[in-house]
Order: sequence, then C-alpha cells, then structure tokens
Amino acid sequence: MNEIISLCKTLRQGAGVLASFSAEQKNQGLVAVAQALDCRRQEILDANALDVGRAQAEGMKESLVDRLRLSSERIDGIIDSIGIVIQQADPVGQIVAGWTTPNGLRIRQQRVPLGVAAIIYESRPNVTVDAFALAYKSGNSILLRGSSSALNSNKALVAIIKDALNSPIASGTGDGDPVAAPSRDYRPLGVAGAIELACSGSRSEVDDILNATGLIDVVLPRGGAQLIRMVVEKARVPVIETGSGVCHLFVDKSADFTMACSIAKNGKLQRPGVCNALETFVVHEDILADFLPKLEATLAGECELRCDVASFPILKAVAEKAGRGSSVVEAAEEDFGCEFLDAIAAVKTVASVEEAIQYINSHNTMHSESIITESLANAAKFQREVDAACVYVNASTRFTDGGEFGFGAELGISTQKLHARGPMGLEALTTTKYFIDGTGQVR
Repeated sequence: MNEIISLCKTLRQGAGVLASFSAEQKNQGLVAVAQALDCRRQEILDANALDVGRAQAEGMKESLVDRLRLSSERIDGIIDSIGIVIQQADPVGQIVAGWTTPNGLRIRQQRVPLGVAAIIYESRPNVTVDAFALAYKSGNSILLRGSSSALNSNKALVAIIKDALNSPIASGTGDGDPVAAPSRDYRPLGVAGAIELACSGSRSEVDDILNATGLIDVVLPRGGAQLIRMVVEKARVPVIETGSGVCHLFVDKSADFTMACSIAKNGKLQRPGVCNALETFVVHEDILADFLPKLEATLAGECELRCDVASFPILKAVAEKAGRGSSVVEAAEEDFGCEFLDAIAAVKTVASVEEAIQYINSHNTMHSESIITESLANAAKFQREVDAACVYVNASTRFTDGGEFGFGAELGISTQKLHARGPMGLEALTTTKYFIDGTGQVR
C-alpha cells in the first residue's frame, strides 16, 4: 500500500499543476509525446515483442494475443489518436449553465477535472497512451495498472511519455527538443507527475488502488467480465463501470441478406477478441431456411456456430455439404449470453422483433446491439427499447469506439447510466463546479 500511496501523492501534485495549464500548454505536452512515440517506436516494438512471445509461449489464444500485439501501423494509429485529442476542444472551463438569481447572485456551472483517475486494464497497451492522452487533456493525472501480460510494453510507453513531458522548454534549449541541453531557466514542457504506472506485478496492487479513498477520485476497469465484476464489488473509491461486450445482431425478417452477412462477418471476425465484436446472431424464424445458408457460406467455417434447436439442422446440413460440418455444433445453455472473445458465435431463433428485444435485454451487457431491417417501425422500436449504450440500425457494432465516434482515444465503453455512457472521451473525465459571485448578499 505504501507504494500506491507514494504514487498517488505524486499524481495529486501533478494534477494540481496540470489544473493551471491552458489548453495550449497541455497540447504542447501531447505533441511532444506523439513525437517521442514516433521517434522511439522500435523501443516500443522490442518491448512488445517480449510480451507477445511470452503470451504465445504460455498458450494465450490468438484473439487475445492480437489485443496485446503492437505493430508500426498500430503505433501510427496511437499517434493519430493523440492528434485527434489535441484538436478537440478542452472541456475544462466550459460553462455548462449560468444565471442570475432574483437577489443578484451570479451563478455559473463550469467543467473542472476529476483530479486523480486510475485505470485497471487487461492487455491492449494502446490503452496506456489513450488513457494518458485523455486524462492529460482534461486536466487529470492518471495511475495506470495494466496486466502482467503487457508489462514490458507499458513500462516502455510510460517511460517515453515521462521523458517527453520532462523535455525542456526555455530560451536557448531548442524549444522543447528532447535532446537539447537545459539552460538555467529550464522548465519542463509538461507535467511528468501526471502519469504513473503501478508495475510491481503484485495482485495486491489492485486491492490497494481500489481502497485508496482520499487518494484516487475515480477508478475505471477495462477488460473482461471477471475483472469488471471484481472492481465493482471491491472498490471503495468511485467507479465508472465499463462493460464486457455480449453484443447481438438481430436479423429481422425484412433484412437485406447481403448486408446482414457482411455485417455479421465484420462484427464477428474482423477482431474477435474485442468488446464490440458480435457474440450472438439472433435470427427471425421466418427467414431461417433462406438466410442461414448464406450466413454459413459467408463465414465459411472461419467461425464456430453454436446453434439453438431451430437453427442447428439447417446450418449443420449446409456446413456438412460444404465439408465444414465441424464448424456447426449444438449450443449449450451457457452459450447464450457468453462473451466468447474468439471465432465462436451463438445462433438464436426468435419469432418477432418483440421477442428479439426481450431476449437481448435479458442476455446482453448493455454494450452494443444492432438490427438489420428494412422496416422503419421495427428499427425505431429496436433502438427505443433495447437497453444498451449503443444501438445500431443496419451497421456493425464494431463502430462502438472512441476513434470511430470522433473522440480520438477512449477510456473505455461505459455500460452504466450515471455520469457517462458509451465511448468515454474527454468530457467523461470532468465534473462540474458551481461558481457564485455576489455583492454582499446574505440569507
């Protein structure tokens, strides 16, 4: 606990300094970080290769290794995300509302940083940079606690970020050149104390973070259902709950089959190990005989289909005829509502849009859901009645992402209903404060 206390004290000091920074100053720091990541990408790739190699040696399934793996292209994506954050308006200081009371008090509600945030996450080293960039731009310091599987990657990334923020900005130093020698009036470009990594590898670190009342203002879990449940159940500090993704695609009886197959393949197979990937295909019973063979042909054995009683004989016969019989199996009860994070999907048959909505609401994690339909009435009903952060019509759930929504980076997908919901960008790391100006009023 002593180590976490020490880190949090540093972060609290960093948050205090950062709170006085203008948007321009914060953007300067983010530019320096982006440039440093670009210049030192081989260092990042080398560290990541150690993590990937160990994960593969320990038998981690490929869909999860893919979440861990970085490439030069993915580093480009991380840098691009920082660029988008830089271009976004700084929420700190924004006036949410303002009015004058009858007695002359002038009241304004204004956005301010939360203070010290912590994020506990699995794999995905890009989250290290995304979380930092959003926290920094919104005036917060952040404590990162990644999984042991990404420890080398996270250490390298945090070291590079800190070095960039510590680079000099003063007359005669090269205007922020990280390799320039500091002069006597040296001051750092940014606030290196605004980011810290809990990296002992001890499981007790998580408990210490969750019990750091008065030290941490908010904690965000980002990962699988087990991690999120553990954080929600154990935390004594406030939690913004992000959700695992049991996402459904409902293929209505009026659906365009070509569109439905294309979206099914994209949602399930593009990256099976991410939270916005599809896990269950819900199909209207009137189109089973016509649609399911097209779905099976589109997936072509790349995805194991775990089928309910109505869909199994149709899909099994089609798959066996194509020599792909092993890719279709009968579903167990636990397959419905399961986040597979793999090239596996359940198939559920329903008799109406009402039954589809009822089924989805009883099996989902309130993350992302989609309907494929040509019926405007069914589309509107589905979006209105399905209980999820993001509800799509004729589009893939894979778009539930901060980058795709125009936020650049994201902290995660909030599946709760208070404070923030859906992809969380800059505004999710702010709260509001009331500023009241008077002229001597008393009550």
